Amino acid sequence: MTTKDEDLETFGDTILVTGGAGYIGSHTCKALAEAGYKPVVLDNFSNSNSWAVRWGPLEEGDIGDKGFLDGVMQRHQPKAVIHFAGLIEVGESVKHPARYYQNNVSGTISLLSAMERHGVDKIIFSSSAAVYGTPELPAPLDEECSKSPVNPYGQTKLMAEKIIADFGESYGLGYVLLRYFNAAGADPAGELGESHDPESHLIPRLLEAAHGSGAGATINGDDYDTPDGSCVRDYIHVSDLAAAHVLALGKLENGLKNGIYNLGYGRGYSVKEVLQAVCRVTGVEVKATIAPRRAGDPPSLVADPSKVITELGWSPKHDTLDEIVSTAWSWFSRQSQ
Repeated sequence: MTTKDEDLETFGDTILVTGGAGYIGSHTCKALAEAGYKPVVLDNFSNSNSWAVRWGPLEEGDIGDKGFLDGVMQRHQPKAVIHFAGLIEVGESVKHPARYYQNNVSGTISLLSAMERHGVDKIIFSSSAAVYGTPELPAPLDEECSKSPVNPYGQTKLMAEKIIADFGESYGLGYVLLRYFNAAGADPAGELGESHDPESHLIPRLLEAAHGSGAGATINGDDYDTPDGSCVRDYIHVSDLAAAHVLALGKLENGLKNGIYNLGYGRGYSVKEVLQAVCRVTGVEVKATIAPRRAGDPPSLVADPSKVITELGWSPKHDTLDEIVSTAWSWFSRQSQ
């Protein structure tokens, strides 16, 4: 469903969503619209899809373009910004760090400066568990754990967090920093899903292999210090992730000045366990080969989500690995018909 112009009058506050045509951004736009907000998507389509812009108007352009940002702010006068626009591939960040610092750090400064010029004083930032680097202990990570990113992607996210906090201190910006663990799955209603070209995330890559009647999949490293030797991650359903943004926005509107929250379920699954879940859900025996470790990958990242549950009232609804894989498989299957 594409939102018609006449329907927009029924919405409440306007929220500017940078990167709103991307995977997590589009799911969040749907959640915002369902909560009564008017999401305005700002996207340059470097790694997103025009078909995902369905719940509000689109502004096509780049967050690094000062004149464009000023025009967007003047036209829409948003009450807040949710900032997803950023490059996200760990391996690519190791090969091309300059791109990541330019987009993720300089782009964030450009956006924050535009907000300050136009009096927009609330932001929710799409951060990452990559800020923690390689944890000293395998236990779930809380928000106070030491932060030592092991790749340029994580460094740019941590830098952006610090810059946002400085804007908060100097200009009174209200902010929520949401540190995602591994977003996965698809909209249970089937309207949205993950679609990258090329696809680098584990679950959709395994589903592509399953769709090829068990064609080979690759496991990057089986010699980590984990129970089965493969990396362990905390997988969180994208719709639960989107719901947390709506809750954070409500808290900012009701007086919260700043907050930092991990978003995960508090339990990890190894790459090999995810492979088993894909085989279970699809009914296809996917073959896996072992390849060298991927540069910049810590062995294990698992969240302690108690703070977001307690302070934001977040209550996950899709928190099993099989449901995550099932919604992703349903989406993938429909797109492949």
